[in-house]
Amino acid sequence: MRVRNFSKVVAVATTVVWMSGCSSTSTSTDSVDTAPVVQEPVVEVAKPIPVAKEPTVKTVVMSDEEMAKAAVAKLKTVFYFDFDKTVIHADAFEDLSAHAKYLASHPDTRLVLEGHADERGTREYNMALGERRAKAVSRFLTVQGAGSNQIEVVSYGEERPAMMGHDEGSWSQNRRVELKYSH
Repeated sequence: MRVRNFSKVVAVATTVVWMSGCSSTSTSTDSVDTAPVVQEPVVEVAKPIPVAKEPTVKTVVMSDEEMAKAAVAKLKTVFYFDFDKTVIHADAFEDLSAHAKYLASHPDTRLVLEGHADERGTREYNMALGERRAKAVSRFLTVQGAGSNQIEVVSYGEERPAMMGHDEGSWSQNRRVELKYSH
């Protein structure tokens, strides 16, 4: 008996739930609409996702002249020598050849070669040694195509040291020829 009562309660509850799900949306109380109401699906419009802008790349157009100057600016301009020597090291040949090529293609360009020595030796000897070193670089450049009228040789001897000190580390930095362009 209890099972029957329980079955009746479940049947009534199911009917009530079904009826409430099928209720009419009509405002009229006179007619009863038994057709189920179909609701339109809700469509959400997504906001556009912001796209990061790519960085603007500016194209720089350089003239042949500017490109040549930029290339020469990247070359080594200081060349070192062994104690009491005027022999150019083989590792300097490539850079010096590029300098000579630039000078050959730019005949209005002038180059000053500054010769230097370390502090050992007399002032007069070091002036002459700095000049011999600068002249060695000048000969190399002219053999490679630079005009001799483009090159000026100056010696500072020991007067303008790159490094202050009284040891081989300082002296090796002072035995040099520096290339200085005047365009």
